[in-house]
Amino acid sequence: MNKVILMGRLTRDPDVRYTQAAEPMAIARYTIAVDRRFQRRDAGDDQTADFISCVAFGRQGEFAEKYLKKGTKIALTGRIQTGSYTNKDGNKVYTTDVVVEEQEFAESKAASGSGNYGESRPIPSGASAEGFMNIPDTAKDDLPFK
Repeated sequence: MNKVILMGRLTRDPDVRYTQAAEPMAIARYTIAVDRRFQRRDAGDDQTADFISCVAFGRQGEFAEKYLKKGTKIALTGRIQTGSYTNKDGNKVYTTDVVVEEQEFAESKAASGSGNYGESRPIPSGASAEGFMNIPDTAKDDLPFK
């Protein structure tokens, strides 16, 4: 079985290209940074994330082009695909990509800082940053719940 489940943030905007076929197909390439749960104590590097190359075809590629951008947190499922090619210097280069089968947002627009919460629904003047207000003790008796 070849199944991958990842959650991370895009390191840059997706690079989207279309095939030259009669019905062009979108191919989106992007990299996500996936945080490591544990760090090795003897490791000399301070890297706390792995950078995973992903490729999305067809509708998944169109979704990436339209909605994903640098910093977006996504959850995806897919499969690992390996390949190789010879570069212009004659050296063989090996590749590993996750071919995206499903992808979805892993946080709200407001949580990512790209939402328009303040524009569409203003926060009351006495509210906290989360939009909640303290209710005066005198008004608590009028509430339909306790």
